[in-house]
Amino acid sequence: MLNLWNDPIETWGPETASSMMLVILTLMIFISGRLYYTRRKKGYLSMTVSLILMLAHNLLRLYWQASGQLQGMSGFADDMLQVVTFVLINLGVYQLYNPTRRRHYLYFYGLIAVALGVSAFHFYPPSGGSPEQAALLADLPLELYIFVLIFLCAYIITPLIGQQGKFQAMMTLYFARQTAHMVNLYLFQGEQKWLMLAEWFIPVIYATILFFLLFDRVVELMQAIYQSSITDGLTKVYNRKYFDKRVSQYIRLNLNVSVLFSDIDNFKKLNDTKGHHMGDEMLKQVASIMRQEADESGIVGRYGGEELVILLTDPDVKPAELAERIRKRIEEETIVTVSMGFSTYKKGLTGDKLIKQADEAMYKAKTTGKNKVVKFSA
Repeated sequence: MLNLWNDPIETWGPETASSMMLVILTLMIFISGRLYYTRRKKGYLSMTVSLILMLAHNLLRLYWQASGQLQGMSGFADDMLQVVTFVLINLGVYQLYNPTRRRHYLYFYGLIAVALGVSAFHFYPPSGGSPEQAALLADLPLELYIFVLIFLCAYIITPLIGQQGKFQAMMTLYFARQTAHMVNLYLFQGEQKWLMLAEWFIPVIYATILFFLLFDRVVELMQAIYQSSITDGLTKVYNRKYFDKRVSQYIRLNLNVSVLFSDIDNFKKLNDTKGHHMGDEMLKQVASIMRQEADESGIVGRYGGEELVILLTDPDVKPAELAERIRKRIEEETIVTVSMGFSTYKKGLTGDKLIKQADEAMYKAKTTGKNKVVKFSA
């Protein structure tokens, strides 16, 4: 069995961590790049660019570490790449959830510009002490600025995105990595191996959480796209196409289902006298009541205009009783009433015919007094 501790930590630590980062970052670059190619969203472009830069930084850092050059100008370049990558990653995360305006770019790129300003201290090391101490002190402002970036991004971005727990975990890990780096560099001259391990492996955990954040965001978007394709935008109940599809599915299985068809009474008059805003509000209220009543026994859909329908799939619920409960609640809780009709499936009926029968029963309720429930009868 290989004992890694027999080899210098400077060899196996960076190599192992970099190999893991290579796999994670390559997967994320493929996902974000593919998403940008198909959807052309700015967030995917920013994420792809920042991930490529993060991968390049990781490989450069491995090279500098292996060749003993992670100091001087290489160390300075390492810090600057770290800042740029960190800011661009956070820009990408922000854009995954929010539209970006010019002021947002100015904010994020301004953070990089400030880093460039702070980095000027590198070229003017303090006098006194050894050259090594002077070099360390010259890079201290930039090292401390990374902490400022962590707190700024955590404070500003967290409330504006989803998956806040993952993002906060990323910021905490980045803080821990930077702390381990500075303690090891400034207190132990880079020779404390546990801190060195933390400095190399914490970014692996950070990248893993970033991977899941990106993956979960893709899943969220896919679910949102699917949901919007089957629901009505105003009432949030199912649209006509999806409702017809579900009715046909149950009919093909010869299941005992019923369709309840409702129409808001005097809806045109409501729109004309109180405005379309009030009409929309009443549609939403009626749909909400129907959803509450049919939640465990069927599905609700908007069939068109002020027409709302229910597919009752629970054979233990009587359609007449459900329709009457809905009608009564709407009369008591809103400023409108509804006329409702229903029809129950019988062998030989098609889905379209079953819906048409319920529609005819509703029309009969509407033409014989309104605000009532009528059962279809041939």
